[in-house]
Amino acid sequence: MDTLLKMSTKELSRLEVMQKLSEKRMSQKEAGRILSLSVRQVKRLLKAYRQQGAAGLVSKHRGRRSNNRLSAEVKRKALNLLKTKYQGFGPTLAHEKLVEKEKLKLSDESVRLLMTEEGLWKARKAKKISVHQLRERRACFGELVQIDGSPHDWFEGRAEACVLLVFIDDATGQLVQLRFVESESFFSYAEAAESYFRRYGKPVAFYSDKNSIFRVNQPSAGTSPTLTQFGRAMQELDIEIICANTPQAKGRVERVIQTLQDRLPKEMRLRGIHSWEAGNAYLPEFMQDFNARFGEEPRSAVDAHRPLTPKDDLARILTWQETRSVSKNLTIQFEKVVYQIQTNRPSYALRNAQVTVCLNAQEEVTILYNGRPLPYSIYHQQAKQAQVVSAKQLDLALQEKRLPSKPAPDHPWRKGFATPLSRHKNVTTPKSDISTLEIR
Repeated sequence: MDTLLKMSTKELSRLEVMQKLSEKRMSQKEAGRILSLSVRQVKRLLKAYRQQGAAGLVSKHRGRRSNNRLSAEVKRKALNLLKTKYQGFGPTLAHEKLVEKEKLKLSDESVRLLMTEEGLWKARKAKKISVHQLRERRACFGELVQIDGSPHDWFEGRAEACVLLVFIDDATGQLVQLRFVESESFFSYAEAAESYFRRYGKPVAFYSDKNSIFRVNQPSAGTSPTLTQFGRAMQELDIEIICANTPQAKGRVERVIQTLQDRLPKEMRLRGIHSWEAGNAYLPEFMQDFNARFGEEPRSAVDAHRPLTPKDDLARILTWQETRSVSKNLTIQFEKVVYQIQTNRPSYALRNAQVTVCLNAQEEVTILYNGRPLPYSIYHQQAKQAQVVSAKQLDLALQEKRLPSKPAPDHPWRKGFATPLSRHKNVTTPKSDISTLEIR
C-alpha cells in the first residue's frame, strides 16, 4: 500500500538526484555540487535512499518539538513583565531589559512573537522607500556635530512639557550632549554648548536646521546684522554653522531623536524620574549606555576638537549682545530700560561712544566699552509693549500669562453682593460684606 509522504522542495530535489545516482546517470561528485553537499554526505543520503526509499530522505525532526523551545515558565515570566513593568516597550528594547535586568534567556524574535500573539505589538506597514543621496560619515570625531531640539512628552505626564536638545557626533554616531530645557532659545543652546565645550573642546562645525536661532531667514533692509546671536558667538569661537536644506540632509540626528523618543521616556519611567532636574542628572548615564550600544568607530583616530584658550571667555561670548550709542547725557536704552552710565571722566569723553550691552541667562546686564565693564544705574523702566514672538516661542509666551488663581473660601467676593431683590429680604450679612454699604 502506497504511503503519502510530506516532502519539502529541498527533499524533492534530493530525491531526484538520488534516483539518478542509483541509475548511475550521475556521479557522486556532481551530485554533491548540485546539492551543495560533500561527497560523504551524498553517500549517506544514497545509502538511506536504497534502504528506505523516499522516506529515508525525509527529515526526522519533522513533527517534533524543537530542543531550543522556550519553557512555559520563561514564557509566563516574560509575559507578566511585558504586561506590567515593561508595558508599552517595543520588542527590541523589551528584549534588552528582559535579558539584562531580568536575566531571562530568550531571543529578540521570541519576544516579538510573544508580543504579537498577545496583542502587545503590531507590525507596522512598510513605508514607501524614498531615495536620498547617501552622505558618508565624516572621518574624525569632532569634525561635524549635528544639533537639534525635540519637543515631546518626555516624562509621560509626570512633569511639565519640555524640549530635549540633542548633540550627536557625525563620525561616530555618539551622543555628546543631551539637556532638558524649557524651549529652544539662544540661552538654552548656549548653556548646552558651554557644557559640551568644557568636556570635549570646540568642534570644527555645527550642522543644524534653518531655525532662526542659527540663521537669519528674513534679513531686513538697512544695516541689520547678518548673524544671529548664536551665530555671532560661534564665529567668535571659530566654529562654523552649516544649515541643512532639508530634514533628510541631517537624517542622522533625526533618526536618533526618534530612537530617544522611544527609549528615554521608558528608561526614566523605570527609574521613577519625575522632574527636569532628575532627568538632566540621569542623562550622562543614559548617554554612556546609548553610545556603548550604537556608537561606531571613526575612520580616523584623530580628534578634531580644539581646546579652549584663555581668549575664549565663554561667560562673555555666550551672552546676548547688542550695540548701543551713548547719548549726550550718558544714557542708553536696552529692553525698555534706560541705563545711566556712571563715570568719573568728563562726560564728553563717552558721548556718542559705541558700547556693547551683554545680557546673560540670569538676566544680568553688563555694559562693555573697549572690552571693559562700565558702572551704571537704572534711570527709567518703560511699560511693557507688544513684543515679537517666533512660532516656536508662542506656546512659552502663552504659558507665562496664566489665569488668576481662584479666590479663597473666605474672600469677600464669595459672600455675595447687594441686589435689588436682596434689599427687600431680611438677610443678615456680616459687617465686612460689601452689601452692607448704603446706596442712596
